[in-house]
Amino acid sequence: MKSLQLVLITGMSGSGKSLALAALEDAGFYCVDNLPPELLEVFVALQHGKHNSKVAVAIDVRSAHSLPGLPARLKSLGHTGVEMTSIFLDARDDALVRRFSETRRGHPLSTKQASNDEHGLLEAIHHERDMLSELREQAMVLDTSLLRPAKLLSQIKEIVNNARHELTLQFESFAFKRGIPMGADYVFDVRMLPNPHYEPGLRELTGRDKPVADFLQDQPQVGLMIEHISAFLTHWLPELQKDHRSYVTVAIGCTGGQHRSVYIAEALAKAFAKPWQAKCRHREFQV
Repeated sequence: MKSLQLVLITGMSGSGKSLALAALEDAGFYCVDNLPPELLEVFVALQHGKHNSKVAVAIDVRSAHSLPGLPARLKSLGHTGVEMTSIFLDARDDALVRRFSETRRGHPLSTKQASNDEHGLLEAIHHERDMLSELREQAMVLDTSLLRPAKLLSQIKEIVNNARHELTLQFESFAFKRGIPMGADYVFDVRMLPNPHYEPGLRELTGRDKPVADFLQDQPQVGLMIEHISAFLTHWLPELQKDHRSYVTVAIGCTGGQHRSVYIAEALAKAFAKPWQAKCRHREFQV
């Protein structure tokens, strides 16, 4: 009998949970939206032994009264042989406010009087963050602030297709001028390194192009930075795995997210491909 593959989608209202469920449905998952947390074990038990061994459930702040007990329920399910992947969708406050304004929908925690007031909306968003903080700590976090829908769909499918029991590393390059990725567990600043942007022949290229890679490889500081980050991760990743972490996102930032951070993220993903499952993403190339 196939083991049951369960994907839990949770996160902030307006962060893209409906799109995520649509992606999973397209991938052959049986999807249930807004399942009350107290029914999760019953739902999983009913799905065991059925033809479709892939199910996805969305649980969010609409089930506010039952959320406090959900983390314990998830840990309990982890001991039953269920292959569980937990994904938390997040976005910056300004992005969430803009999305609610564009759709003219009220936030689930807003009163009717405050639903169209930005101050009331921000209060509801902050309250929701507090309520979901423990779930966020146990999940793979996706920051959808700058993601187009098509990119979100592809990332959801990638996470699910590569779900494994061992720890997965996500190296993500980014531009500090556009903010730090919300899902980052570790952030490393590489803006002090020599910048190919000031080399006329390299400015329009990226850290994935050989001329830029050659330029950075010739800089002793770049090699030293990679060495130091590698040493830190090599020491602490086994401890994170002992703590039952499934995902770790390592964000590498430079000014524009085009050269230095891209090159270093690629180098680290290649270096940590064994024994870990390592992937690389470049945020500024996705928008």
